[in-house]
Amino acid sequence: MKSNPETFTKVKSYVPFHGPCDPCPPIGRKYYSTPPNLYLGFQPPNLPQFSPAEALKSGTLWAFFYDFYENPYKKRAGKGNG
Repeated sequence: MKSNPETFTKVKSYVPFHGPCDPCPPIGRKYYSTPPNLYLGFQPPNLPQFSPAEALKSGTLWAFFYDFYENPYKKRAGKGNG
């Protein structure tokens, strides 16, 4: 069974367990990022590449391995501001 690595999500979330006797308030949803190379076994030949200038900006030559980090908490907090 072979799966396509581009079908996986890079940002995942979970809700920590909050027991009925827990004195602390619930934390809510937590987010974490998984690197793209986690879903790729061996690097296949002929992967699309960035131009040299774009590769220096993104930190990788191959577009598949580019992983921009966007803070999900900042995004969620910005929705209430207006």
